[in-house]
Amino acid sequence: MGSESLYTILADIVLILHVLVVLFVVVGLVAIYTGNAFAWSWIRNPWFRIFHVVASTVVAIQSWFGVICPLTTLEMSLRNQAGGAIYSISFIEYWLSALLYYQAPSWIFMLAYSLLGVLVLASWYFVRPRPFASPRKTGR
Repeated sequence: MGSESLYTILADIVLILHVLVVLFVVVGLVAIYTGNAFAWSWIRNPWFRIFHVVASTVVAIQSWFGVICPLTTLEMSLRNQAGGAIYSISFIEYWLSALLYYQAPSWIFMLAYSLLGVLVLASWYFVRPRPFASPRKTGR
């Protein structure tokens, strides 16, 4: 396997990771509100909730400042280094990019990411996470 193939594979892995992060943020928000209605206890897990609010906040802040996502930058760098790939685009790249990268004015993304951030922050208030477990006292 040549270095071009390795860079293409690495770029596809980064793209898959990027899609998983997007799914975590979007599906996680839906799960929080749905889970509240159906009394799912896992949606109150404090680690899940902290990671979710951090990921959502980072996305919103990036949109406000016009910062390109580091995963996008890394993926594009890897694809650039692949340079001599036989196909101009891989199967995985084609389908995941079609889902992830769509064309719209930047203000629409800023508005969508901001609304998502507001809904995530509101979920912290309306669907409170459990507190972190305190260490058990041994009685000594």
